[in-house]
Amino acid sequence: MESVKKICVYETDQKFYIVGSNGAETTFRILEVDRCHPTKLVVSDDKVEYKKQEIQDKINQFKPESKIKDKQRKQHGDMPDMSAFGIVGFVKFLEGYYMILVTKRKNVAVIAGNTIYKVEDTSMIYIPNVGNRYHNNEELRYLKIFQNIDLSSNFYFCYTYDLTRSLQYNLTGCNTKGSPKEKFVWNKYHWMSARRMISPPWTMAIIHGFVGQVNVSIFGRPVYVALIARRSNQYAGTRYLKRGSNAVGDVANEVETEQIVYDASLTSFQRGRYTSYLQYRGSVPGLWSQDISSMVPKPPITVNVSDPYFNLAAAHFNRLLKVYGSPIIVLNLVKKHEKRKRESKLTDELLGAVQYLNQFLPPQHCIRYKHIDMAKYSKSPKLDVIAKLERIAESVVEATGLFMYGPLLDPGKQDPKRNFSKEGKIIYKQTGVVRTNCVDCLDRTNTAQFMIGKQALGNQLFALGFISKTHLEFDTDCLRMLSEVYEEMGDTVAFQYGGSQLVHSVDSYRKLSPWIAQSRDIKQTVSRYYRNAFSDADKQNAINLFLGVFKPEPDAKLHLWDLETDHYLHHTINQPNMESYYEKSHTHWFEDKVIQSLPLPYEETRHDPRTAMVPPDDPEDVFSEHYNPAEFTPLADLFCMSVLPHSTRDFMPKTAIDLSPFTVRISQPQRKEESRQHGIFNLSFSRDSTKPSPDGSSSGGDSSSSDDSTSEISPSESKHKDVTTLVTMKDIFPTMQQTYGVQLLEPSKEDAACYQRYATMATTATSEMKQVKSKSGATVPYSPMTSPTLKPLSELPKDSVFEVTPPVVAKKILPEYNAFLKRGTLGGVTCSRENYQGYIEYLRKH
Repeated sequence: MESVKKICVYETDQKFYIVGSNGAETTFRILEVDRCHPTKLVVSDDKVEYKKQEIQDKINQFKPESKIKDKQRKQHGDMPDMSAFGIVGFVKFLEGYYMILVTKRKNVAVIAGNTIYKVEDTSMIYIPNVGNRYHNNEELRYLKIFQNIDLSSNFYFCYTYDLTRSLQYNLTGCNTKGSPKEKFVWNKYHWMSARRMISPPWTMAIIHGFVGQVNVSIFGRPVYVALIARRSNQYAGTRYLKRGSNAVGDVANEVETEQIVYDASLTSFQRGRYTSYLQYRGSVPGLWSQDISSMVPKPPITVNVSDPYFNLAAAHFNRLLKVYGSPIIVLNLVKKHEKRKRESKLTDELLGAVQYLNQFLPPQHCIRYKHIDMAKYSKSPKLDVIAKLERIAESVVEATGLFMYGPLLDPGKQDPKRNFSKEGKIIYKQTGVVRTNCVDCLDRTNTAQFMIGKQALGNQLFALGFISKTHLEFDTDCLRMLSEVYEEMGDTVAFQYGGSQLVHSVDSYRKLSPWIAQSRDIKQTVSRYYRNAFSDADKQNAINLFLGVFKPEPDAKLHLWDLETDHYLHHTINQPNMESYYEKSHTHWFEDKVIQSLPLPYEETRHDPRTAMVPPDDPEDVFSEHYNPAEFTPLADLFCMSVLPHSTRDFMPKTAIDLSPFTVRISQPQRKEESRQHGIFNLSFSRDSTKPSPDGSSSGGDSSSSDDSTSEISPSESKHKDVTTLVTMKDIFPTMQQTYGVQLLEPSKEDAACYQRYATMATTATSEMKQVKSKSGATVPYSPMTSPTLKPLSELPKDSVFEVTPPVVAKKILPEYNAFLKRGTLGGVTCSRENYQGYIEYLRKH
């Protein structure tokens, strides 16, 4: 069994029996959790796979011991005490262990048949029974702090695909052991006590961040665009309490963003075509902080420790080279010149670190530094921040390349050194990553990452063969979908780190609606400041307890709420390799094995070359994951049919002439707002109702634009105001004559008139009551009298088992019909002599 996807829990006084199965419920396993130890976790896994009848016999053995809690379970003895979809892990405070189960899940994305789920609800079960419980007065307080981390808010998992690693890592044979990247596993601490007792199919890695996906339908061809944001569990925390980096180079608000684009016509890693692009965001490495004890709108920035050799930055960039390869591109969005130095301190710190560290790197692998003062550009009417970011994005994507895997891909301008193609499959690797930061790594960073993602999407669609150039225009259905996903991701990341949604969105920097945006920005700024000042401390305590940064001890002198600061929890000198870290050379700050593997990342080159470039097997029960023949499933309930946002259904105007998702549409259609009201994306909160839309109207009020007023222009002509032509099918596809050798002719006048008559009859026969124009030109109410009467040649009776229409008898045969009814009532009459003679004559002749 590859993984346990469904579990049933049976409770007895002595044990919890956990029965797990695959998605099709054909293979089963059993896990036993002992309840007799008050403070110790004892789990037994027999590692035996059972068939359906075998597991039923096993259940019957311990079913008489199982607690029956209500009448329904007395009538149905096979019913478990609880059903769930996986085990998050086991956690302990001061008393016994708790078992955390995922009781509700939701589909949010699919990658090559691998379904990604969002945790919707969980349940914590106390393992020791009542008789063996060890009591501590502070247990309940720790439990409440732990539950402040809402597991139903932006936690994701997948049974058959490693969400903690990139698509490039998973598809190129690197993940042979199936081990997740612990940096992004938020339930790692919860499995530490049980990992040696439980086999891998029971464990599940849960990431924290964001997962969103849309379907860009290109004339019916599904192209799925997925956005995955993985938040690091190292040095994790809230906005003002976690700044800079810790003692080993882990930075605050560290998020890895992956944009996956693939042709969804084939749901297979073996035969499909896949592309991805990685980005990175994180705080400026170093020991700096902001004091929020005084009530000021912008707390001052203080560099706490002067680091002339930039040891923390060196450790941080060494990790980036190890994981992503080279080049590492630093995109700094912080202010550079200020009358009173505040943000510019961070620019000086980051630029100094890059300049110092580059002295000792090989020239071809030096850290590249790019800077743009987005605040200055956005405030000046003469400067275009979006155009500047577009130029930066183009150079960044060209420098790092993108990951491509599959047949019939166009590498374009990809560096041949990244080519690892073999056996008919085109494989190009992304080497290096762009590292984007501002002060908070929220608003400005999200806009910059969107612009880079926009450029990457153009390259990805070009590689898949869907567009002829890598540039994508704004205000197309495709770009509006991408903007929506990036804004939802930005809102989610901002809420997790800063306590509120984005203050400045992409539309704010495009200057489409400055006055509405400014009023919304003030509201979000006040909300964010309030949360940071009054609720961040409790949230930080919950994160420290959830991730195991603070481990409660029954005999401890200080509890979590007694600590004045958590600085020493995150900057402890007892971390592994800390002594060797301080003994490092100030010039030889990198690892030799990392430099030798560049430009490829060391994490991908250290594996056995015999397994390189071998894609993972497709999920064993991928068909039953999406289609269950034993159940009635309407198409409207399938994730790919109705839940997944669709460019044609949810974003394209109803009156659109050009059905291409790459056509520029001048005004904003209302369907986008309607789709957001129906909850297209998986966020647990929605953006403020006063959010401006690109057409300058508020999404909360009545919009004056309609689908009928939406006009379209082709991407090549979008820069001209006097556009009068549209991109037609002739401009995109070859003609019938070129393809099939057949030329379609225009219909004759007679055929056109005949068609018009039939069309008029069909419209008249199916129209509802409305105003129509008469022959004289006057407007009159529609009624059957004003339309031609259509008489069918034949008609089936409308009788049913509930109602029968009585027959209508003509006047001519009414006497005969009455006589017939009379004979049925009174009986037959004697035949007349004349009829009798006629009957005898008939018999003689025949």
